[in-house]
Amino acid sequence: MACDKEVSASENKKTQKKENPVMEEVKTQEGVLVLKKMPEFKAEAYDAATGHYCEVSSEDYKGKWTVICFYPADFTFVCPTEIAAMNAAYPLLQELGVEVLAVSTDTKFSHKRFVETEPLLKDLKLKIAADPTTELSRKFGVLIEDAGIALRGRFLINPDGVIVAQEVQAPPVGRSVKEFLRQIIAHQHAHKTGEVCPANWKPGKKTLPVNTDVEPMTGNVGKYVSLEDLIDENDVKEMEEMVKAFKG
Repeated sequence: MACDKEVSASENKKTQKKENPVMEEVKTQEGVLVLKKMPEFKAEAYDAATGHYCEVSSEDYKGKWTVICFYPADFTFVCPTEIAAMNAAYPLLQELGVEVLAVSTDTKFSHKRFVETEPLLKDLKLKIAADPTTELSRKFGVLIEDAGIALRGRFLINPDGVIVAQEVQAPPVGRSVKEFLRQIIAHQHAHKTGEVCPANWKPGKKTLPVNTDVEPMTGNVGKYVSLEDLIDENDVKEMEEMVKAFKG
């Protein structure tokens, strides 16, 4: 029995290490950047807050929570809606200590003109990096080689310089800033406390204390959180309304 307990404890430590959010760089499949270090880069950019050109680099974001958000191109259709939505959330992201860098393969001159002419981008505060050589898009694995533009790739980097979230979508559909904000808060909570966050977690909801209760929790997660903790009535109602609206 003693041997069984020792094996169980060992296995639980392995499980804890896998889920513990003390993120370190690891080897992952090609194209997957999660748990890898942020690629080193340097690029020209347009700073919409000042109206001037500038230079940005990976060095600027070390030690900070950072979002690097690729979009296909200036003067397109979904792209300005995404940039505007991220800009609207920027004050909240700043409260969380999060920096944001937008990127496309356009030049810095195109970025400036795009911001100046697109009504949705009035009062934009973000920096937009120029990647006309496609080097940056290629490093992050989002480049559409034949077209020379980037997919909708969004990356969250923690203060250790490790990418902890990666979302890549095809051009026709914009991304949710609301859901991404939830993910950022969850990652920051996990990074700070050593706890892990279950599906749909929001502040005030229960977390899973794998840093202290990993052995009794194994096979008993339902004793720590209920289905109602994961999806409450408001969540179900919102999903039902979304499906109903889509189906007409």
